[in-house]
Amino acid sequence: MEYEITTLGVFLLLAAGVVCGFVNTIAGGGSMFTVPALLFMGMPADIANATNRVGVLLGSLVGVQEFHSNKYLDTHAIFPVLVPTLIGALTGALSASYLPVFLLEPFLLASMISMALAIIFFPSMIIPPDGTRPYELKERALVIFGLFATGFYGGFVQAGVGFILIFVLAGGLRYDLLRTNALKMVCTGAFCFVALVVFTLRNQVLWIPGLILAVGTVSGTIISVKFALNVSNKTLKWFTLVMAILVCLGALVN
Repeated sequence: MEYEITTLGVFLLLAAGVVCGFVNTIAGGGSMFTVPALLFMGMPADIANATNRVGVLLGSLVGVQEFHSNKYLDTHAIFPVLVPTLIGALTGALSASYLPVFLLEPFLLASMISMALAIIFFPSMIIPPDGTRPYELKERALVIFGLFATGFYGGFVQAGVGFILIFVLAGGLRYDLLRTNALKMVCTGAFCFVALVVFTLRNQVLWIPGLILAVGTVSGTIISVKFALNVSNKTLKWFTLVMAILVCLGALVN
């Protein structure tokens, strides 16, 4: 599959990628910048959805490395968290290759509104107090279903999935925001990989635009991790809230 790239298109993808990488790393909703950029260039919705995963995957891998090198990644939790997430991702990606994206938009909107309201009125429900001991997955069996559902959504459409992962990991397993975001990047990378395999087999990925987008996304991710390590938990909480509200508004407008 071929696609013509203009100079304006390159700059648009790089800029959208930087913003996406920054907000995806410490909140979510970065794809609301990149998918419209791909659509603006004339791609069909299914191709834009698939191509977007290239940048998100590479940004996630870099984010995981950055968090791990700064000792904020709980490596013992990776395998238990990934199993239900990957099963959901495979199911979602297969569904996305045949079904229209708009079918899951109500789920995204409901999740965003719930999370925004929880941060405002019940902040400790989503953002645990400093010093809270994280639970192991076996201690919170209901979280397994949450991870499967999140993986399904991430494999299906990607946009806004970071917020749902924050809801599950911080709200369900009680990780602080830095460790939540580290595990979130692991999950995001994992189900993006699964989705990319499915979309590639279906010939729905445009690799040149995807890799250009990835350059911006990786850059934004590196900047975002450095930012997160140098601000307070309260700042991260309010940044997450603002992005959740923006995604809600974007979903309502569309």
